[in-house]
Amino acid sequence: MTKPYDIALFLSGVLTGSRATQQRHLRQARIMQVAIQQRWQRANPWTWKLKHFRWFLTQHLKYHSDASKYHYRLTVLLISKRMGRDVSC
Repeated sequence: MTKPYDIALFLSGVLTGSRATQQRHLRQARIMQVAIQQRWQRANPWTWKLKHFRWFLTQHLKYHSDASKYHYRLTVLLISKRMGRDVSC
């Protein structure tokens, strides 16, 4: 049995803003992690590609409000910043 990847530790270096904002990013990153893990069996954010982010934003959030999609997009940008990749979703 393997331990799940700690997304909080992964994002700890790039989280800024108020405590509420940081908690929102962490909560959304965990939701993204679970969704991508269920769809592609990739729990480690270092293995995620642009297609995973696009799928999450377009398909998984299909019935969410525009405001929710916006906040998830900010979380995607934060994750990509941590990975050192340029993601334009």
